[in-house]
Amino acid sequence: MPRPRTVMRRLPLTSALLAVVLALSVVTRTLWDPLLDRLLRTSLTYGLPAFESGDWWTVLTGAFFAPRPLQYVPILVGLAVFGGFAEWRLGPLRYAVALATCHLVGVLGSAGLLWLTRDHGYLWSTTLSHVRDAGPSAAFLGAAAAASVTVAPPWRGRLRTVLTAYVVLFVIHLGGLADLEHVLAVGWGLLLGPVLVGRAPALHSRQLTRRDFRLLASGFFVVAAVEGLIQPFTTADGPLTATLSAAARAEALADRNLLVGVVLGTLWLILARSLYKGRRRAWRWAVGLLVLVIGIQLANVGYVLATAEQGLLVACWDLVGNAFGLGVLLVGRHAFRNPSRRRARRTTGSLVAPADDGQREQAVALLREQGTGNRLAWMTTWPENRWFTDERESGYIAYRVHAGVVIGLCDPVAGTQRERAALLGAFSDTVHAQGLVPCLFTVTSEVSAHARARGWHCVQVAEEAWIELPTLDFVGKAWQDVRTALNQAAKLGVVFRLGPLVQMPRGIQMQVKAISSEWVEDKGLPEMGFTLGGVDEALDPDVRVGLAVDDDGTVHGVTSWMPVHEEGGGDPTGWTLDVMRRLPGGFRYSMEFLIASACLAFKEEGCAVVSLSGAPLARTVAQAGDEGLDRGTIDTFLDRLGATLEPYYGFRSLHAFKAKFKPRHEPLHLVFPDEAALPRIGLALTRAYLPEAGVRDLVALARTGH
Repeated sequence: MPRPRTVMRRLPLTSALLAVVLALSVVTRTLWDPLLDRLLRTSLTYGLPAFESGDWWTVLTGAFFAPRPLQYVPILVGLAVFGGFAEWRLGPLRYAVALATCHLVGVLGSAGLLWLTRDHGYLWSTTLSHVRDAGPSAAFLGAAAAASVTVAPPWRGRLRTVLTAYVVLFVIHLGGLADLEHVLAVGWGLLLGPVLVGRAPALHSRQLTRRDFRLLASGFFVVAAVEGLIQPFTTADGPLTATLSAAARAEALADRNLLVGVVLGTLWLILARSLYKGRRRAWRWAVGLLVLVIGIQLANVGYVLATAEQGLLVACWDLVGNAFGLGVLLVGRHAFRNPSRRRARRTTGSLVAPADDGQREQAVALLREQGTGNRLAWMTTWPENRWFTDERESGYIAYRVHAGVVIGLCDPVAGTQRERAALLGAFSDTVHAQGLVPCLFTVTSEVSAHARARGWHCVQVAEEAWIELPTLDFVGKAWQDVRTALNQAAKLGVVFRLGPLVQMPRGIQMQVKAISSEWVEDKGLPEMGFTLGGVDEALDPDVRVGLAVDDDGTVHGVTSWMPVHEEGGGDPTGWTLDVMRRLPGGFRYSMEFLIASACLAFKEEGCAVVSLSGAPLARTVAQAGDEGLDRGTIDTFLDRLGATLEPYYGFRSLHAFKAKFKPRHEPLHLVFPDEAALPRIGLALTRAYLPEAGVRDLVALARTGH
């Protein structure tokens, strides 16, 4: 959390405006005495009456006050949130330009519009032409709309949609002078934003995806829910309802029941959530409801035309809005084919169905036969995984499901790049079809390129350290620490043993388990999983362990090594480090000794490479992954998360330790289709790494991180 001083330094204009508005409210007593009820209003409120009286200065003075005491709450909060956001994104100078021009366009534009339309039989504009207003709300809402240009897609479009929906809904249902000012200010802000960053405003069109149709349909019902919730509090004085007769308006107000609004709003929100998931049943309900409502509205329009009664504008507006929603559902019907989650569990090939031993055996066989370009791929065979296969391709993707996210682990396992790219596409389509969010974790640059070609985003989350064995030679000053470890082990009688742990004596296995248990207990949190193996994974017959054992048979340290099957399959061409555990109080240089000894042993066997694996959330340099993302925010988040976990798991210390072996580095990435899913993916990764951690553990972790 940024400190108050940091915020004030970064947001000087917003901080000053908040202080001035609050101070003036106390000095003029408008904080508790309504401004509109005092004579002071003639010199401190703006609007068409003020301008016709020649009080043009009120466009400036009115910006620092609220008409009523309670309205200071949304004004101060809005200045802090919307104004602070705009200044943070635009900088003080451009924020000042946006703030001033949006205020002028909102206030003067509304006055001009009312001057043109009043006294022509339109009750709403005639009524508003006699109203005065005050406050900077049009300014900071318009500035926020202008600042949206600095936000990366898809958040840019979503922020603009929310702002536009807010101002349009409120001007329709409340219809106050401030609501009209907000519409004009936000519209101006959307045009001004591109100019402030040095480019002309432009509209870009593209073909709508399945996700776009789901968002549009879901958003339509969210708006309907909001309308139902705010209608009991509206005055029936908006630009549409003002066409009703006085008796009709009174009847409309009497018909608005808060309980009915809450019930309908809740139902619409439930329907919106199911449509967002692409549920087939929700689409059928939505289409049926809209067809019924549109039929009733058509009958109502016909009745109004036949009887010449007032209210045609209201009826037509509702009809057009619902017709738009129905059109989205019908045109995008292909986006709503997902069965319910319960039915998906019963469906053959469901991603949420449990795996069996046969699937793991098939995955192991495919990895040996096909190979892959990811040296960490053996972890895809761990029993906790599930495996996605496609009948059109020979290969698989290992994955886990948490929080509605399907987390693919490592690269797709297949023999060629084309097959890996095809598997990624099939995996993405299948996950989306079941209403889940897909992503792949710790993938190489090859797969990140395939993902970006599909329009996905890419973030570096780790860095793999690897060593070329044919040229490895512990000679020279740079290798002094490693030679010291080897020499000290020889003096103390510590020797290196290498082989499958499952084939070693029972006493050795028990010591390894005891060392691991003590290491876990020392962390204060459950042992991490997912990409970090433990003793259970080390007991795999295909995995070899390196042990530092003294003359008494005491194990001082243990490492485990997973086989590397490169593209084309066959026998292992290298080994990847997984488990690293040291006996507390044991041989000081255990890890240096074990890794160096393993490298020499693998080199003698003719292996080409040793991977020291990747340290999650530890990076030498943050690679530029995706220019469409807000890199500063994401990298800051990853760095803080890594710093929080460091006292418990030492990822960064481990990363620094591996530098002793002069490895090469290769970035490992997280790829995902939508930036909006990042918080959900973060939650899923937390559950994947810490499946046994309870709420108390995570709270303790968060507190320590501060």
